[in-house]
Amino acid sequence: MGKPRYHLILLLFILFSSPRIGQNKAYAQGINSNKSGNTTTFDVGVILDNSTWIGNISWGCMSMALEDFYNSRSNFNKRISLHLRDVNKDDPVSSAFAAVDLLKNVQVQAIIGPQTSQQAKFIIELGNNSQVPIISFTAKSPSLSSMQSPFFIRTGISDTSQAKVLASLVQHFRWKQVVPIYADTDFGNGIIPHLIDAFAEVDARVPYRSPIPISASDADIGKELEKLKEMQTRVFIVHMEYSLGFKLFSNAKKAGMMDKGYVWITTYGLTDIVDLMGPSATNVMQGVLGIKPYITENNKKLQDFKARWRKRFELENPFADQVTDPSIVFGLWAYDTVWALAKAAENVSATNYTFSMNNVRNNTTDLESIGQSQIGSELTQKISNTKFYGISGKFHLVDRQLETNNFEIVNVVGNKRLRIGFWTQAYGVSQRLNSTVDVKVHRWPGGSPDAPKGWEWPTNGRTLRIGVPVKPGFQEFVNVSHSPPTGYCIDVFNLVMGSLPYNVAYNYTPFADPKDSNRMNGTYDDLVHQVFLKNFDAVVGDITVIANRSRYVDFTLPYTVSGVCMVVPVKDEHRKNAWTFAEPLSTDLWIASGVFFIFTGIVVWILEHRVNKEFRGPPANQIGTIFYFIFSTLVFSHREKIVSNLSRVVLIVWVFVVLILQQSYTASLSSMLTVQQLQPTITDLSELARSASKVGYLNDSFMPGLLKGLNFNESRLIAFNSPDEYDEALSNGTVAAIVDEIPYIKVFLSKHCGKYTMVGPTYKTDGFGFAFPIGSPMVADVSRAILNISESGEMDNIKYVPVNEDCFVQKDGSYSSRITFKSFWGLFLITGVTSILAFLIHIAMFLHQHWDIVIGSDSGLSRGQKLVLLKKIYDKPDLSSDAFKENEEQKMGVVEMQMQSPMSISQLGNEDVFGHEDDDIGTPFEDEGTPGREIGGQTPDPPSFADMLNHRRGYDSS
Repeated sequence: MGKPRYHLILLLFILFSSPRIGQNKAYAQGINSNKSGNTTTFDVGVILDNSTWIGNISWGCMSMALEDFYNSRSNFNKRISLHLRDVNKDDPVSSAFAAVDLLKNVQVQAIIGPQTSQQAKFIIELGNNSQVPIISFTAKSPSLSSMQSPFFIRTGISDTSQAKVLASLVQHFRWKQVVPIYADTDFGNGIIPHLIDAFAEVDARVPYRSPIPISASDADIGKELEKLKEMQTRVFIVHMEYSLGFKLFSNAKKAGMMDKGYVWITTYGLTDIVDLMGPSATNVMQGVLGIKPYITENNKKLQDFKARWRKRFELENPFADQVTDPSIVFGLWAYDTVWALAKAAENVSATNYTFSMNNVRNNTTDLESIGQSQIGSELTQKISNTKFYGISGKFHLVDRQLETNNFEIVNVVGNKRLRIGFWTQAYGVSQRLNSTVDVKVHRWPGGSPDAPKGWEWPTNGRTLRIGVPVKPGFQEFVNVSHSPPTGYCIDVFNLVMGSLPYNVAYNYTPFADPKDSNRMNGTYDDLVHQVFLKNFDAVVGDITVIANRSRYVDFTLPYTVSGVCMVVPVKDEHRKNAWTFAEPLSTDLWIASGVFFIFTGIVVWILEHRVNKEFRGPPANQIGTIFYFIFSTLVFSHREKIVSNLSRVVLIVWVFVVLILQQSYTASLSSMLTVQQLQPTITDLSELARSASKVGYLNDSFMPGLLKGLNFNESRLIAFNSPDEYDEALSNGTVAAIVDEIPYIKVFLSKHCGKYTMVGPTYKTDGFGFAFPIGSPMVADVSRAILNISESGEMDNIKYVPVNEDCFVQKDGSYSSRITFKSFWGLFLITGVTSILAFLIHIAMFLHQHWDIVIGSDSGLSRGQKLVLLKKIYDKPDLSSDAFKENEEQKMGVVEMQMQSPMSISQLGNEDVFGHEDDDIGTPFEDEGTPGREIGGQTPDPPSFADMLNHRRGYDSS
């Protein structure tokens, strides 16, 4: 307690002597449970306001608790005697007088109470000085800490525990803004910091706080409610006492704030008002939600207590309109508090209950002469360690404060409140205690079955002030020369606002320079910052969503696709000259094509050499045949007959490759000769950064910061205001490129199509969005509306540039129409593998045919000699092939015809029968194992016809 207030109480106490208090019989009451002279009286003070529901019910519950406890424990040696001091709960001075009276004149060993947190601050300080435990079940303010006050015990629940429950409830229904309405007292103010922290954890804001003085009149409350109606938030947390709470809800109903769209949630200090005030409360609280600590109903002690309470209440209050329910949580806590104190008192070992005056000096004031309890420390420890199952549930103190883990959520429906769910540490808000089932509210204010969205646009709210940029150029987006402004961004915003389920009044205000209305009063960042400064309610225009700006405003979803690109001039790169025909193919493709032409020709020659006469002859002729044959495949004019099946496979694959290569070459050459090859002067932004060229950007935009981050020196950056200035700067070489966002680039290119192009990679930005204050609930609705009109196609009807996609084709830096080896390596791989496989198969067949030579070990030939012999054999024709058989059959036919004619064989020249003398096919009797025609060094005589015929027959039979 602060020293000034403490001294005030001391001064008032001196003016009013304490004996006067003790002699006031109407002020002091007592309940003594001492039935036998063998028991010791244990004096306990009670400070309550019996004129209030809580005070009255709590005192009745405490009286019954004392009776029940000692009726079941007649053998206990100590008997508690309760000394009630009935004081006004709103008068902390009277409660302080009552506490001093109890401590000094009665020398109570403990004090139960007081009823409010404001009273408790003074009395807790007295308890610390006198070492007397102060036990309160109603003082819930978090500002009262049992950790800081060693003799303060809270047998109720601190308001900090319900802050998390309320935040979970707000999160469950996805409300983003909450306004607390609370009593402007220590009780009301104490919970607010904890509420704000709890809401912040679930991403809910508290845009306004509404403190209500306890002395507020209906007019004062009505005025405050009208202020709340003008705000957007429709979720209210009410934290106050019964009398003030009832007055608030009565005025809220008159103001139309209990209708559809509103949400009212009461803390557990007010939730029981329905039980206390009955229909008068339910009539003004229909649809209200409330939370309260969960008390299990499967408690036989609680059910028996309720029955006895009702019977006793009817006897003592025969003219009462309704029987109050003792199950209000404070009454149950009062009952269990007495039981806990009685258990602890019985366990206290000390028997001297008088106060020690050792530290009291002479000539002290009455307040300082109270002394100190000799059992206070032990009693406090005994109470802290007491555990039992009472009528309110498990009684267990943690750090001298009651621990409760579960809350119930109730809904005011009709003339009663219905339990609709629970809150637990494990499952949060749920319909059931031990599961995760969504809570279903039976009735919301106004009778709506659907959960309100938590905010509404106030029907009597002011007109929104919308800031718009002033642009000398690119007025396709925003044009403030008209009233109201026009342009693409304005049209989109009007369409979005018109699609909202509620009407919003707004006016556009240009952010113009006071000295020049055609210029903006700062940059785009300055314009956005005006929302943070609350000079504008929102900003509409070509405002790009970037991280730096999002620290001051909340953006809606983007309504344009954006990004940052570069615009550069284009030029025709291809000059027509005598060597243009070589440009369609890249150098590596020319080389690869030539290599594969030669390689394929050699493979075909190898496969055909032994079986095809056209691939035989002198070396010079064979080389010429190879090149002529393979290059003639370019125009498919080769006339050499192919005999080998392996050669045919190789040739088919090769011709397919040649066809693809030829067609591609023709198409590329045609493009080079007939189409203008417009290519950008610069293809990469990093290349531009390394050069010394200057770069242009849109004035007042965020481009300078982006370009500096890409290593552009500020001296190289030039700002422009319009597309015409872009064109002039690019044309005269003032800048080498313009770096800007894609929407601006599209506008520029639509006016200068074919002269410039977009190049380089796109640096991602989030596009244009509308800016609102941080936490504005309109952001979600406007974003949802943007999605709806985008998906419905309505957005496509709004254009800011003519549709000509050819002007907006973005170049990626690869502009050459030349064909590279990279595009054909797959085809070359196929033909190469095919040729190699055919060659290997051919060699394998040849070796298999002459395997006796390969493995022969009795010939006496070395490995090298064998290779030479195989080479000589390979160079000879394969007479067993079908091609040579057909050739010999044709020759034999000629001989037989000559035999049937008058001409003799001697008249036929050797050439006519066997072909030319230089034909390397040789005579049938030529030794295939020898290199020449001579045998034994002499030239043999020509064979006779009979010898030839016999040789032929022997060849055929073989």
